Amino acid sequence: MGLGSTAKKVQKLADLAEKMYKRINHMVEQLQDLRGTVDETGARVEEIERELEQHRTLLEAIAEEHDIDVDSAVTDAVIQDAEGADPSGDAASPDDPDTAGAPSETTEDADGPSP
Repeated sequence: MGLGSTAKKVQKLADLAEKMYKRINHMVEQLQDLRGTVDETGARVEEIERELEQHRTLLEAIAEEHDIDVDSAVTDAVIQDAEGADPSGDAASPDDPDTAGAPSETTEDADGPSP
């Protein structure tokens, strides 16, 4: 009887080892795919950076040809973006629950309909 239970335990361990082996192989495949994806992404990023540098060089050459100060143009663009992203708050926002959907006051609303 002791030998039969030992055989069952050994079989259980063998089944468990086989499952673990399959899982590990699957994880190895996933890791290899991930490494490939990372390598491809890195190559794309490098290519985009090269293209960006070429575009920057071209734009600087065009700006120089037209007597445009690139640094001041970039500074102006940053300032405009910052001002556009930070509204003064004077205008009513459609997302503002206090002003959204509120009827505008006109003389007709205040005095009633005109005869």
